[in-house]
Amino acid sequence: MFKRFSLSRFLIVILTGVCSGVYAQSNEVSLNSSSGQQWKVKPQADVTDASQIKDAGYNTSGWVTAVVPGTTFASYVAAALEKDPNFGDNIYKVDKAKYDRSFWYRTEFGIPASYTKKTIWLNFRGVNRKADIYLNGTLLGTLDGFMQRGHFDISALASRNGKNVLTALVYIPKQPLANVGSPNYVSSAGWDWMPYVPGLNSGITDNVFLSNTGDVTIKDPWIRAELPTNARADLSVALEVKNNAASSQAAIIKGVITPGNIEFQKKVYVDANGSTDVKLTKRDFEQLMINSPKLWWPNGYGEPNLYNCKLSVSVGDEVSDVRNIKFGIKRYSYDTIGHVLHLAINGTKVFIKGGDWGMSEYLLRCRGAEYDYKVKLHKEMNFNMIRNWIGSTTDEEFYDACDKYGIMVWDDFWLNANPNLPADLTAFNANAIEKIKRFRNHPAIAVWCADNEGWPEQPLSAWLKEDLATFDGGDRWYQPNSHAENLTGSGPWDAKDPRYYFTAYPTGLGGNKGWGLRSELGTAVFVNFESFKKFMPKENWWPRNEMWDQHFFGPRAFNAGPDSYQASITNGYGEPKGIEDFCRKAQFVSLESNKAMFEGWQDAMGEDASGLMTWMSQSAYPSMVWQTYDYYYDLTGAYWGVKKACEPLHIQWNPLTNAIKVINTTRKDVDGLTASADVYNLDGTLVKQYSISKTIDAPANSSGAAFDLKFNQYKADLAKNKKVVSSSSTNGDASAVNDGNPGTRWASRYNDGEWVYIDLGKEEVVNGVGLSWEDAYAKSFKIQVSNDANHWYDVYSTTEGRQGEQKITFPEVNARYVKMQGVERATYWGYSLYNFEVYEGDVASEGLSAVHFIKLKLSDNTGKIVSDNFYWRGNKRKDYTALNNLPKVDLKVDYKTVKADGKYYITAQVTNPSSSKAVAFGVRVQAVKASTGEQILPGIMSDNYFTLLKGESKTVKIEFDEAALGKDAVKLEAEAYNNTVAGR
Repeated sequence: MFKRFSLSRFLIVILTGVCSGVYAQSNEVSLNSSSGQQWKVKPQADVTDASQIKDAGYNTSGWVTAVVPGTTFASYVAAALEKDPNFGDNIYKVDKAKYDRSFWYRTEFGIPASYTKKTIWLNFRGVNRKADIYLNGTLLGTLDGFMQRGHFDISALASRNGKNVLTALVYIPKQPLANVGSPNYVSSAGWDWMPYVPGLNSGITDNVFLSNTGDVTIKDPWIRAELPTNARADLSVALEVKNNAASSQAAIIKGVITPGNIEFQKKVYVDANGSTDVKLTKRDFEQLMINSPKLWWPNGYGEPNLYNCKLSVSVGDEVSDVRNIKFGIKRYSYDTIGHVLHLAINGTKVFIKGGDWGMSEYLLRCRGAEYDYKVKLHKEMNFNMIRNWIGSTTDEEFYDACDKYGIMVWDDFWLNANPNLPADLTAFNANAIEKIKRFRNHPAIAVWCADNEGWPEQPLSAWLKEDLATFDGGDRWYQPNSHAENLTGSGPWDAKDPRYYFTAYPTGLGGNKGWGLRSELGTAVFVNFESFKKFMPKENWWPRNEMWDQHFFGPRAFNAGPDSYQASITNGYGEPKGIEDFCRKAQFVSLESNKAMFEGWQDAMGEDASGLMTWMSQSAYPSMVWQTYDYYYDLTGAYWGVKKACEPLHIQWNPLTNAIKVINTTRKDVDGLTASADVYNLDGTLVKQYSISKTIDAPANSSGAAFDLKFNQYKADLAKNKKVVSSSSTNGDASAVNDGNPGTRWASRYNDGEWVYIDLGKEEVVNGVGLSWEDAYAKSFKIQVSNDANHWYDVYSTTEGRQGEQKITFPEVNARYVKMQGVERATYWGYSLYNFEVYEGDVASEGLSAVHFIKLKLSDNTGKIVSDNFYWRGNKRKDYTALNNLPKVDLKVDYKTVKADGKYYITAQVTNPSSSKAVAFGVRVQAVKASTGEQILPGIMSDNYFTLLKGESKTVKIEFDEAALGKDAVKLEAEAYNNTVAGR
């Protein structure tokens, strides 16, 4: 992502030490292009003098400057030999044949003068998909798979005084990528959220560096912790000690663990050209039993404390090799009670709130510290998990950032729902073992998953399970299928009416019924206008057209429901005047639906919900679907909806039942809270009859009801004495079902699929039904609606019917006919209903304007507000167009900017004056460059898209790196939805 915007100055700080975390070695010297190393790349077919490229001083003027780590195609983009692939449909016009082939990489380097130890190593962290590595014309070996590390002893081949020529022949991945060509970046051949990438992201895709050691080296150190109680940790330190000399060696292993300054050492003997496995425990060293350890906790549950273990191996007086291993002390545990996967850490159950990453960036241009920013945004959203979808993020910096911010990782392998095996099973399994060994020290990894929406073909499922038991000690859960086996499926992936997420149950593809643990649930998320114009040609701005589909708002992303998303904008907020108005209104659709997703799952914590991950939480390509922040790091309405919903201590409204609940997803009980609700009309006046307040306790890991808002829930019965039609009737006229007499009933024949429907006489707005079942009830049934009695549409379904009265609500629909469609009987008898009511929708509650506001507050026992929440509600529930009649407001904005430690910090006070003409709805705050009005991105913000009543103020804090501003000055803008935009 080097040339997207100022992030290249802000975050792309590739560490000169190369390996950022777990296996950091001493004396590392980067050979990455970011360190000044010049790499060149050229198609193999165009290199006619391959035998000469090994020669120092070889003329590479006809070669292209390469980005390492990176991909061949990204190198051509960086060299401006391809048009910006982010813009318009440029990526689709690239000649794939130019890149879908093998490429030579070439560089020259010298050996550092500081390398005085005997052995010089050339290290590769990954290539995609396969590469032959040569030094000075000699083949060092072949790397087979993008997780395989190269660790080549070049002591005898390298010139210590002159230039050395490093070349690599990189091979294109096999197709189809899933699963024949696996392991690889599976979505590189195109998905419903990113285009086909020319070259399939082949290249030298991870760090290249030199290191210098003595004869004896350390390989794959592994630190584990057992927690008999949270007050004590028993550590074990395992490693392989390798002797690269022709004679046996006696070596001393030393370790220092900090904090705590825990020291230990052990003497080992290693045969000539051999190795020995070493495992040290509290039986060897009492000091490996740590009292009162600083535990690693996920975000919202405690601090993500980390330790460092410095391991060294010495021969005689010389330190031969050094490794630094970061690790966390933690204990994961799991259960599947009720066929729902639950996760606990350090004995505390965790409610999972997270997001899926498709890729870090579609051309693999996300590097270094940029991962820190991406993961920090997840922390800011109050997430505690990221799913590494199909293992498509392979950089150590990702895992480092997750460790740092307390974000657990659901880590996939490279299989996708296809009943086929990789072409090379041995290479796949070797890469799986490499992945486990490389990342197992990271405390963030909580789940290993084999296959996306499918089961691995044998023998892979058994192999992966055994690999994890052997090389990760069974410390984490093994999940064979990402949406089955104690999960509730995946999807849907399109924005729904908020009430959908509170209705039992949101339907998933695969898996069990219920809320449970859902690994994917998403919505389309349109960008703001500022981002839209960065990738969309002006002639394609408006109206919606094919170019929008190139960025996945159309048939390419049909699963995202772009048509229904657009209808939600138009029906809810009025026909957009142009693209800027469309983008503006879209943010409120995204905010509302994404907040409801997580609040719906939290509402069901008392049922079976154990967590939810949104598809997706970040953007790999400039698009209008499945993201929270966009490709350019603008924080969309979805981001703010999720951030609010996922507060660790949270007050929320159930739009289906009008219940107000307090959610506590922390490990601490909180007592003596005061929950309060106020309802305001569009003009900002308080409607006192709906105000309510109550004291409530919030136990850890709970969803507790405080009170209900007294809105009209069940309206007039439209069904009484209307025409009734049934599939059968065993006791006379089916009209007994709606005659108003609770003692008469309709009874069907003794078949499962029997039905009865009401003809309302004309199309009505309907939002619920009331059913009164006799003992012969339906165990499973659907409520369906129609306007012609031929084509029926499901609005509700259940497999948990019961005897007695049921009142069922669903989002409003226009229908003339309403049917109870039986699916399965609960008894031998047929279906028997005493009463069938149909409820009228869109009936106003008393004293409320067409659109009104719900303002919730949660205060602790000192009166401090610990959570607040804000909703807008229509009497016609999906119609918010009255918001467009709000008068313009003149907000007062005061702010202070402080520069410190390479960052700018803004503290702003945004006020809607008491003299204002109206409520300031949906205020958007932006920090921009004073001279150009350009957004200052990326940045961290505390709040946005908030509403201010008359006389209210909101404090907003913003921070960003000084490089993002440059020499410009800061200007802060705050604009309410009231202040409509011009059409364009």
